[in-house]
Amino acid sequence: DAMETIYTWYGHATHSLKVGESQLLIDPYFSGNPATTLKPEQVSADYILITHGHGDHIGDTVSIAKRTDALCVSNAEISAWLRDKGLRTHAQHIGGGHRYPFGYLKLTPALHGSALPDGSYGGNPAGFLLTTPDEKRIYIAGDTGLFGDMQLIGDEGIDLAVLPIGDNYTMGPDDALRAVKLLRPKMVIPVHYNTWEVIAQDPQAWKVRIEAETESKVIVLAPGESLSL
Repeated sequence: DAMETIYTWYGHATHSLKVGESQLLIDPYFSGNPATTLKPEQVSADYILITHGHGDHIGDTVSIAKRTDALCVSNAEISAWLRDKGLRTHAQHIGGGHRYPFGYLKLTPALHGSALPDGSYGGNPAGFLLTTPDEKRIYIAGDTGLFGDMQLIGDEGIDLAVLPIGDNYTMGPDDALRAVKLLRPKMVIPVHYNTWEVIAQDPQAWKVRIEAETESKVIVLAPGESLSL
């Protein structure tokens, strides 16, 4: 009996993954997030994964982790910042992987910034490449521009890629299409769009383009919707 993996998009770039018995929250931005009505006290977590230090990604990590005793996984700089706030952390860095009960998690490069909300140095931004215990590969790109080494990530055989399409702060629709061609995932979910006017995009139009030009299938989720892998 295959273990079920459920991906949920909460809006903007806040995600969860339920892998078997493990509940993962990724970039848990609920307070002040125009794209969700959920409050931080309504979510549960065994692990919280943080791609980079910006406020719309580190979000409610501190309050959720204090309440749930979740293990926070991020780069060394963000992990140290969270540890100073009394949280449990596991530090990794780009290109490095670690085996957790929910699978093998590797930090990937991302082209972005990472300063923490108080101005502290947040190290380099990252994405996450998770190989679940039943060998499903999920790539959550984080906030990033297009980069050629996405081809190397694609070489691992991606079941699901979660990519920003908003433009302005990250890849826009054109570059995200090129990213799909490099990554060659079975399925793609677009994120980091429509939260604010400056990143307004039409995900259905993007889906049409992707499915016309690649073998990948696009699943457009509304905030709060899930996909079972």
